[in-house]
Amino acid sequence: MPLIAFDALKDGELAEVEAMIDGDAESLVLYREGDRVRAWLNVCPHAGRRLDWAPGKFLRSKEGLLVCAAHGASFELANGDCVAGPCRGDALRAVEVVVVDGEVRLA
Repeated sequence: MPLIAFDALKDGELAEVEAMIDGDAESLVLYREGDRVRAWLNVCPHAGRRLDWAPGKFLRSKEGLLVCAAHGASFELANGDCVAGPCRGDALRAVEVVVVDGEVRLA
């Protein structure tokens, strides 16, 4: 089942989608970089809250980091590592996705 059309996710853009993972509905953060899409659970490892400030609306720092709206933790988009804030040294939980026939899908 597709999560989103690949072309609907612009290069350098973040998006939120819902997916069934291990039988549970989960919110995911998707990030497109060129032909690659990365995905993480939409959960900050610091306090377990969503990263977005409103559904599907994410904060980015001047340096291009994903910033948790609740407590300001900052995450590298290349790997999901927390590089600043209350969960420094931790990381977002990655979810493997693939692009198949113009659609982003769970791997």
